[in-house]
Amino acid sequence: MFIAHVRKFILIGGFALCLTLGASGVAAAAPVAGNTAPAWNGLAPTPPMGYNNWSYYQCNINEGLILAQAKALVSSGLAKKGYDTITIDDCWMAKKRNSDGELAGDPQKFPHGMAWMGQQVHALGLKFGIYEDAGDKTCAGFPGSWNFFQKDADTFAKWKVDYIKLDGCNVPTVPGKTSEETYRYAYKSFSDAILHTHRKMVYSESAPAYFQNTPDDWYLVLGWVADYGNLWREGDDIALGQYSGPRKWKSLNYNYSYNVGLWKYAGPGHWNDPDFLLVGDSGLSIDEMQSQMSLWAIMAAPLISSTDLTKISPAALAVLSNTDVIAVDQDPAGVQGHIVQFGETYDVLAKPLSNGDVAVVLYNKGDAPKKIKTTATLVGLKNASSLKLKNLVSKAMTTSQGDIETTVPSHGSVIYRVSAQ
Repeated sequence: MFIAHVRKFILIGGFALCLTLGASGVAAAAPVAGNTAPAWNGLAPTPPMGYNNWSYYQCNINEGLILAQAKALVSSGLAKKGYDTITIDDCWMAKKRNSDGELAGDPQKFPHGMAWMGQQVHALGLKFGIYEDAGDKTCAGFPGSWNFFQKDADTFAKWKVDYIKLDGCNVPTVPGKTSEETYRYAYKSFSDAILHTHRKMVYSESAPAYFQNTPDDWYLVLGWVADYGNLWREGDDIALGQYSGPRKWKSLNYNYSYNVGLWKYAGPGHWNDPDFLLVGDSGLSIDEMQSQMSLWAIMAAPLISSTDLTKISPAALAVLSNTDVIAVDQDPAGVQGHIVQFGETYDVLAKPLSNGDVAVVLYNKGDAPKKIKTTATLVGLKNASSLKLKNLVSKAMTTSQGDIETTVPSHGSVIYRVSAQ
């Protein structure tokens, strides 16, 4: 039977991405493996997990606050679930380099220094992450790494850093080079510098985010970041902790929208990063928090919390701690799930898992409850005569003869692990 196809334009990263979709709202292709090349440094075989202070605290940090969050990561049980890295974002450093040209911690905020901070984090059984910028200044105006790539990588190695987030503010204009070429030079230079330290450090790049509204260059940058790093921010920052609930909900949906179509760039050691988890923040309902967690997990996104873990509610902690959902994110096959079916107010996403199961998310973006239905064929189990479904939040087990159907609350999601029987 001939089925007409329509063209649907989805706003991704500030521009229209054209997808060929069935007239019934069925996407043209099921999820497949994306980037299967070896990681540039052999690290991050699964998406990184941990904590970063930026979204909730921005520059209002000090060593006591960071250590309190690190201790909460351990005492809450999140560290045992895989959230194993504490990353200090912008504003940690002194306004000027020292007499040797080296970075140093702000003596007021971090009086014991950054090497000491790393020791304290490691003593808790966690990994130590730090922020820098590829330009001549960080986004907040502190010294950047431009022309200091090797010196800064050596400094971080000396401090026993395990994870580097390199932002892209204030990258200079270089005569004779395009902006994209200059960013490539900077991010490759820092990557080479990391290798020369001989210390294993996961490398998070922010280069794509600075080209989000110029699609030709955006795709060029997405084409090379995996050659030099393990994960990359490809678009807008997630909403800050002080923003309203509706603004946070809009923000996480926007970040989902630009990330969900980028599955071909993802794979073990190579991860698309739609930014921090807001689970635990004020203004978001538990359904909204669960939706972000489920969507980030099925997209194989880094799971990096940015809230106040010392005051997180039991319900929000349960969302972050859900071992079954984390297992979808951390599945060793490393496939980023994507949309296989859609409607005006809903998406169905599927992600093949390493044991032959498929993770499925029924996502209701709308403002009213909605019954969402999909099929075994659409999610990639076309030869299954019957299905076994585990709801990864309620833990309910059900069976089906081929359909996957349930009513999903407003702004909510249901995530299943589906097995053929």
